[in-house]
Amino acid sequence: MEEQPGLSERYVTASPWPLFVALGLVLTETGVFLGGAALPIGVGGVLLLEASIVGIMRESGYVRTLWGTSFGVGAIAGTAGTALLVFTPYTARALTIAGGGLVAVLGAVALFLYESGYL
Repeated sequence: MEEQPGLSERYVTASPWPLFVALGLVLTETGVFLGGAALPIGVGGVLLLEASIVGIMRESGYVRTLWGTSFGVGAIAGTAGTALLVFTPYTARALTIAGGGLVAVLGAVALFLYESGYL
């Protein structure tokens, strides 16, 4: 009989990602709401949100590399931002999302080079 029933060798810890997802959403909306010179804050929020999605998927074990997921999430965000720019009057929101997607795709290329040993 175990001395401490119900306790296993592996403890489940709380994930930090929900905090970063919420912060990414807040920064994105702040940058879009303030507009103008605050748009880089929105792009940073989109990047934080995208990085959180990649981190959640990596932590859960759904993906083995960071670059593929980063490229996919960045491409989706870039496509969504471009579609918003073309089909809606929400220019600030579209530029923020498309800019975040572009930077995420560039980051995915850097991650590929790093994981391949070129950097």
